[in-house]
Amino acid sequence: MLSQRNTQLKNSVGIWAFGSNATRFMPGGYHVDAAAEDVVERTKRAVNGLGTLVDSYEYHYPGEINEDNAEKIVAALGPAELYAIPLGVFSDPQFALGSFINPDAALRAKTIQICKGAIDLCQRYSAKFLIWPGGEGYNYPFQTNYDDAWNWFLGGLQEVVEYANARKVPVLLEHKNSEPAMKILMRDMGMSIYVVRKLQSMGTDVSNVKLNMDWQHLIMNGENLAEYAATLAREGLLGHQHANSGWGTFDDDNIVGALRFMETLELAVELQRVGYGSHGERMGFDLFPYTEDQVEAVKLSVLAWEFIDHLAASLDRQALAEAKARKDAVAAYRLVFGVLGMSDDFIKRVYASRKG
Repeated sequence: MLSQRNTQLKNSVGIWAFGSNATRFMPGGYHVDAAAEDVVERTKRAVNGLGTLVDSYEYHYPGEINEDNAEKIVAALGPAELYAIPLGVFSDPQFALGSFINPDAALRAKTIQICKGAIDLCQRYSAKFLIWPGGEGYNYPFQTNYDDAWNWFLGGLQEVVEYANARKVPVLLEHKNSEPAMKILMRDMGMSIYVVRKLQSMGTDVSNVKLNMDWQHLIMNGENLAEYAATLAREGLLGHQHANSGWGTFDDDNIVGALRFMETLELAVELQRVGYGSHGERMGFDLFPYTEDQVEAVKLSVLAWEFIDHLAASLDRQALAEAKARKDAVAAYRLVFGVLGMSDDFIKRVYASRKG
């Protein structure tokens, strides 16, 4: 048994994992061969390397996918699917001061048109539209009129969501606290929920809007993964996952489970508890292998998640629930360490080895 779910959880991976993977100090990236590829070649390399281990892929619009190359990308995917199209204007120099909140009204209008183009492409390929507003913020005190910024941001999102609603395209929102803007407006999970509820109060149907949990973005904020999965499920907003790991001080996008293992295991338990995947949700992987073999790093992340998910399914849920009812952390961790291999036989051997 791979998990406690009735059906296996499908997955997706962002094609950006296979790019040159630029850094601040290595703007050309360490994967110099990848820099020479076009996105169709990159897709073929990913699909050939990962095979059936990955069900679907995600591409930023308009830089990675657009009207000119979409058919070629879909053909290169073969049996794999195009699952999500995130908005990619944060890397366009003309939007250095923001897109939805740019002080230039013409650029704000251009942002909306770009979003509509992405939504049309999503409709064509039955994909989800993802907005990560990484450039919607500010870098300094005294730099921004906060009322204008929030009014423009919410007004722009409202227009985009209503356009998506008319085309029956699901919208995912993703938060992050910093980078590229030093202070992103939608910087934590509470603010993300506020944005959805605010759109609702403005008269917009938000039944088609969910939130994407990028794990490292939560970790950077000190937001506990499992707690927020439970919160979003309770609010009807649990829409997607971007799986990764990191040290917690930067958006590392490291191999799943390499760090924050226990938090990831608890998240797996919670996702199973709330039935994540039963409405078509997937486990997306947002990875950035700076110096690692890209295909192998993604492979290991997928396998690591399946392993963690299997461990979660192996936990005695009744015993865990009883421990939680008492807030008994020791009893809970006995169960957790048990599925990790700390058996009664191992414990006996430890005691035996300590005898004088």
